Amino acid sequence: MLPYAAYLRVYEPLTAFSPSEQVSWQTYAEAPDRPRRASALHAEHGEAVARLLGVPPAPAPVHESPNAYLRRVDGVLYVCPWQSRLRSWLAFSRLRGTTPAVLMERFVPPSIAEQTADDFDRFKRRAGSAALRTHIRTSTWHVPAPWFLPFDGGERWLALDGEAAPSGSSGTTTTRNLIYVTSMAHARRRVARALQIIRRQVGGVDITEEVEDVARWLEEFHPHSLVELDYGGIVHLMDDEELRADQSVAELATALTGLETGQEELAYAMYQRVIARWRSIRILESAN
Repeated sequence: MLPYAAYLRVYEPLTAFSPSEQVSWQTYAEAPDRPRRASALHAEHGEAVARLLGVPPAPAPVHESPNAYLRRVDGVLYVCPWQSRLRSWLAFSRLRGTTPAVLMERFVPPSIAEQTADDFDRFKRRAGSAALRTHIRTSTWHVPAPWFLPFDGGERWLALDGEAAPSGSSGTTTTRNLIYVTSMAHARRRVARALQIIRRQVGGVDITEEVEDVARWLEEFHPHSLVELDYGGIVHLMDDEELRADQSVAELATALTGLETGQEELAYAMYQRVIARWRSIRILESAN
C-alpha cells in the first residue's frame, strides 16, 4: 500500500536543464529499465521503506536519486526529478524540528540523526540556496486547499483501475488515480488571481500566506513548465463514488468567482463543501 500522500509536481522542459543534465535526462528517458509512471510511486516508496527499516535506519539516501517523472507533450520532453535525498533531508529536518527529542530517539538513533543533519548542512554550504529547490511537494492525509488553485476543473483526469493513461504520460494503462495537469502560465495566472481576490475580500493571514507560498514556489521554475496535482495514495482513502464526486478544483474556482462578484453565499457554500470533504478525510489519520 502506498502512503496516504498527495503530490504537487513541476515538470520542466528539457531545455531548462544544463547541457550535461539534458544529455543525462535524454538518455534516461530512452532507458528501457527506468521506472514507468504506473510503478514509480511504488518504487520510490519501496526505496524509502528499505532505508528506514535498515539497521541502522537511513533517513536520507547516500546519493541523490537518478530517477524522474517524465511527460512528453507535442514532442517536448518534460522532467520532474525525484530528488529523493533532498526531499528526505527537508522532511527529516521538519520532523526533527517538531518532534520531542525523547520521541525522536525512538525513530532514529541520536548519532544517525546528528550525522544526517551534518550531511545536510554540508550540502547547503557547498551547493547554496538554489540547490534547495524541490520539484515535488508532498502532503499526507489531505490535499491542501491552495494546491487546487493552479488548476481548472476541465483539466481533471480520473482513472479507476486499468483505464487508459493520460496524454503525455508513459505507458498505456494506469492504476486508480486522480490527476490535474496544466501549463505553468495558466498555473501562475490562476494563483495570482486567487491571491488578489483573497487579499481584497478575505484578508485572512493564514490562507494568504499559504497561497503566497505556492505562488513563490511556482515562480522558481521555467515559465514553460507543466504543473501536476497527483492525489497519489490519497485515492485509497476514497471510494470510486467519492472520487467521481470530488470537484474540489471547480468548487474553489466557483468560490473565488463568488467572492469576486459579490455572491458571498455561493462563495461560502462552495468553500465549505471543499473544507468539509477534506476534513472528513484528514481525520482518518487519527482513526483506529
